[in-house]
Amino acid sequence: MKSLIVDLGERSYPIFIGENVLTEERLSHYIQSNDVVIITNSTIKPLHLQTCLDELSVFNVHVFVLDDGEQFKTLDSVESIYGFLLKHKVNRNVTLIALGGGVIGDITGFVAATYQRGVSFIQIPTTLLSQVDSSVGGKTGVNHALGKNMIGAFYQPKAVFAQLSFLATLSDRDYFSGMAEVIKYALIDNKILYTYLVEHADKLVMRDSECVSEIIRQSCNSKARIVALDERESGVRALLNLGHTFGHAIETLMEYNGIVHGEAVAIGMLMAADLSCSMNMITSEERREINSLIQHFNLPTSIPVELDPSEFRRSMNLDKKNVTGSLRLILMNGVSNAYIEKNVNETLLMDTLNRFILT
Repeated sequence: MKSLIVDLGERSYPIFIGENVLTEERLSHYIQSNDVVIITNSTIKPLHLQTCLDELSVFNVHVFVLDDGEQFKTLDSVESIYGFLLKHKVNRNVTLIALGGGVIGDITGFVAATYQRGVSFIQIPTTLLSQVDSSVGGKTGVNHALGKNMIGAFYQPKAVFAQLSFLATLSDRDYFSGMAEVIKYALIDNKILYTYLVEHADKLVMRDSECVSEIIRQSCNSKARIVALDERESGVRALLNLGHTFGHAIETLMEYNGIVHGEAVAIGMLMAADLSCSMNMITSEERREINSLIQHFNLPTSIPVELDPSEFRRSMNLDKKNVTGSLRLILMNGVSNAYIEKNVNETLLMDTLNRFILT
């Protein structure tokens, strides 16, 4: 087992990484009363719910099951969970457990932040994407029809348990979707991770357990370090959104159908690399290397549907990282050296959109 700490003073918490990190003794240390509510979805329930229930046998456990999919990451789902908690007379001493991927983690965290003005919750991420990214850092929330993650709160879990054995049930598509977020950390500022991905790409495609454990550790360590510097994204934490402004626009315009989050982020990172290259911040060779790495993990390199470039640009304006109506993009000044671009050249940006969008 590997572990590390997200250092946020009194809100600090551990991340445990290993094949079987869930044990009753370890879990119970982060549960403050007898009442536990597990929030999961219809896909995860038959795969992993019993494993958690076995480790929580001494507690009074209720289970709430959502339908699976980004399209259910809504205020309607949150309202249903509130109703479930109130029906079971759950008080503020309850511990909520998010058992699932990023959607479940984000919804559960938002419910925990707002139910009776805040209750404890634990993250048990079951996908590679959620183990390396969304379960760490305290971003919670839901989507709106006009934008992704526009309603939410910063609210930290009590602990994160990244059980590697859960990854065995992932489809190839979901596994590679998670690899997009790993590549993101490598491109932001982790050259060691970038080199590791290049040198161990074939083993990672085959899901070699030692290699997978290492990239989870390095990704979590990168995110924990950045979150500790900027918990509420007033500065450097915005770097974690490399590829996401483009990616969120893709997801929004495709109405979260036909593409998964990591795929959208992968395309978004290539769009950021393309724009960075146009600005002479990275070389054409570096752009090709990034493209090759993304392709190696079976991730898309182009938007799979026809979109309107002008509508795409308008969607980018809804990104919550924008300040005072001005678009901010995370671009690259060389591989593993991301930065915040506050004065985007509109002509070069539209050139990038036109190269990637099929019209």
